[in-house]
Amino acid sequence: MSASVLYMSMSLDGYIAGPNDEPGNPGGDGFARLHDWFVTSDGEFFRPSGPAGQLIDEWNATGAVLVGRRTAEQVDHWGGDHHGRGVPIFVPSHRPPGPSVANYPLVTYVTDGIASAMAQAKAAAGDGNVSVQGAYTAQRALEAGVLDELVIHQIPVLFGGGRRLFEVLGSRVELEIVRVIDTPEATHIHYRVRR
Repeated sequence: MSASVLYMSMSLDGYIAGPNDEPGNPGGDGFARLHDWFVTSDGEFFRPSGPAGQLIDEWNATGAVLVGRRTAEQVDHWGGDHHGRGVPIFVPSHRPPGPSVANYPLVTYVTDGIASAMAQAKAAAGDGNVSVQGAYTAQRALEAGVLDELVIHQIPVLFGGGRRLFEVLGSRVELEIVRVIDTPEATHIHYRVRR
């Protein structure tokens, strides 16, 4: 059975985006620093050597994506193909999509809640996991009890401002550490949500 997994790079002080995170500046000022461990300065993805490379392999093997509307729209739904992986993309939203989505057959807007969106994403993922993206969506998925795991890439930098991953949670969430991979670029911590 597939699991829903949040993959997120985060500064030590909890930021997943820098200041001025807006459509013309996705991720905000300094955002690239959070992804130096697997993205070159030219914006090209690479597989890190050693154990951190396994994390990229796992992320690339996901069978579907569940992404928040804000994130999806900032990157124009990755042109309808999430990083060239050809997997379905589900966007929970209370509003219908903009016109560009009509050109992206892999993108589905789900208007009846996060639990329904996750159920559809898991069904579409088959044996693969569902990659969850977006801070707001991750928070809602936690609250609804439909987020199974978190893989946090803790980057050794303090942003001091921007968008925090867990700005507002409705209640306490207990996690179990499944795996820790420590590299000079990041400490990668894999958690399972305790139910």
